[in-house]
Amino acid sequence: MTVTRDRIDEVLGRFSLPDGGTLLSRDMIRALTIEGDTVRFVIEAPSPAIAQQMEPLRQAVEQAVSAISGVARASVALTAHGPAQKPPAPSLKIGGHPKPQEGPMKPSGVDRILAIGSGKGGVGKSTVSANLAVALARAGRKVGLLDADIYGPSQPRMMGVNQRPASPDGKTIIPLKAHGVTMMSIGLMLEESKAVIWRGPMLMGALQQMLGQVEWGKLDVLIVDLPPGTGDVQLTLCTRSEVSGAIVVSTPQDVALLDARKAIDMFNTLKTPILGLIENMSVFVCPDCGSQHHIFGQGGVAAEAEKIGVPLLAQLPIDLDTRLAGDGGTPIAAGDTPMAEAYARLADRLIRGGMA
Repeated sequence: MTVTRDRIDEVLGRFSLPDGGTLLSRDMIRALTIEGDTVRFVIEAPSPAIAQQMEPLRQAVEQAVSAISGVARASVALTAHGPAQKPPAPSLKIGGHPKPQEGPMKPSGVDRILAIGSGKGGVGKSTVSANLAVALARAGRKVGLLDADIYGPSQPRMMGVNQRPASPDGKTIIPLKAHGVTMMSIGLMLEESKAVIWRGPMLMGALQQMLGQVEWGKLDVLIVDLPPGTGDVQLTLCTRSEVSGAIVVSTPQDVALLDARKAIDMFNTLKTPILGLIENMSVFVCPDCGSQHHIFGQGGVAAEAEKIGVPLLAQLPIDLDTRLAGDGGTPIAAGDTPMAEAYARLADRLIRGGMA
């Protein structure tokens, strides 16, 4: 009896697949040939992993075709064809010794670099940086935010991002976007609980990479959230990049002002213009009775601004919703509360003054 393709297809149509369909309906039969009483063909699985699971099915199909009247021998092979695997992207290494450069640089497409500094930690500098960036973006500016607080990066949490930036070639870094702001942080390259244990040269190299290797695109202003103090990161930023100016954040507390004066002196020594001071945690307004309490003192930052001849750009109260918004990943400036309006006024003042 002559073996026909129709008879073989009839047999193959009996074999259903676990995820639906048959070998024929799923178009998995390849290179079927009939040479006298010998039948040969290939079952092509969608992936190597699925092919490994289909070996019992291949054996059953081979036996069924062999049992067709007129078939003396059936040979069924199993293969897999899937999309070609892309080569892995080169790994991106952050840190290491800084590379020589001819002079201060500014990322291509960035009009201004605005440094936000403080003399000590805990005064709300990162909160101010994140909310100012969002407020400027809402005002129509193209804004970047660089978290340069290498040892204590907090912008990923405050801006609500946790993806690792892509690097197509192991050199270029593709930043992330959140709330209208283009952002980059060393915290996006590490586990949240992982400590950065680097000496000065590695800090300097990391900052140089995040300035020069990140594709910032076209920005009106790049806000740099500096670590507290007057160390390697501040020195690197102010000497190796074209910083347009600095804003110093402090609370009214005498201890905070002592350290803020050191930050002011550092920027003056490094010939970085000080655009103004921001008094954070200036007052606590009782949500029940509306009374005001100056927990950290009163008027200290305003007096310091007048003394050194720079503007007092804003006095921002202690506000529970600001803290909750930062912890939740949506800065308070993204909303329509009184605190959002305060940051909007700060952003407007910087824009009108040509600072951002």
